Amino acid sequence: MNMKTCIRLLTLLLIFAETSYPQTKAEKRGDIGADAPPGKPYIYKQSAGKPRQMEIYFPPNHNPAKSKVPGMILFHGGSWGGGSLSQFRIACAYFASRGLVCATAEYRKLSAAEAEQLPPGVTKKRACVTDAKSAIRWFKQNAAELGIDPRRVIAGGGSAGGHISALATMNSGLNDPADPQEFDTGVVAYLWFNPAFSAGDKEDPEIDILRHLKADLPPAIVFFGDKDGWKKGWDVAHAKWKSLGTETIDLQIAPGQSHSFFNSDPWQTVTLIAADRFLAKHGLLKGEPTKARLASGERLVPPVP
Repeated sequence: MNMKTCIRLLTLLLIFAETSYPQTKAEKRGDIGADAPPGKPYIYKQSAGKPRQMEIYFPPNHNPAKSKVPGMILFHGGSWGGGSLSQFRIACAYFASRGLVCATAEYRKLSAAEAEQLPPGVTKKRACVTDAKSAIRWFKQNAAELGIDPRRVIAGGGSAGGHISALATMNSGLNDPADPQEFDTGVVAYLWFNPAFSAGDKEDPEIDILRHLKADLPPAIVFFGDKDGWKKGWDVAHAKWKSLGTETIDLQIAPGQSHSFFNSDPWQTVTLIAADRFLAKHGLLKGEPTKARLASGERLVPPVP
């Protein structure tokens, strides 16, 4: 038995052992998402000699043998060189409480020294995208054990994580040769929290969103503060999508807010409620959001035409 097969068998044993984990105190109180502990850890691959981890949150009383629910995988931000899984723990815990199997995945981040060794025209962002593709494939490959429907996977992320999730699902390249290529990285919807699309990416076509846009984009909800400097890059991509005839993007604006506004309340709650309604609209959730709107009254607005 080779090493790859051993790792695969160990992973499956961990999944079987952990999908029916005891309820946390927050789950028992019924307010999961108010403060979210780490999800159950899984190693989805080895890259650059290090294990790459994702944390997974399961719905209450989830039985993988009997239930195949939509899955969600979110990628944290951090300028393609930092960040942590903690960014989307509250979001994952909340959407798990609503019935999804939710994962948040880390990825390889090149150091400054490693980035300096790259050939001209190649940026450190490529390694992030390759690992994100591996994470999505692992999620689908283990769908039966996790209790998800691999045909109903939602992807997204914040800032750099939004960019990474977009390229991981749209660019047919940047694949890890060790990945099972029979599993694609396509998804049925996106949750993008101020995705960081940059005009500077044109120097490396593999990570330039403008080179990989398609008219038939799955439904996407996108959140931006109107004071966010990264919105300029988004506006260019959005305009090109619209020129292609794309009509599946729901852009929502947080007035007076800058980058990463969604990471804390009140806007964290506001964006999660909006994302919940978006997923329900597209048949990926049922019922009304269980998070209560805050009394302070902050609201998202449509973009100015």
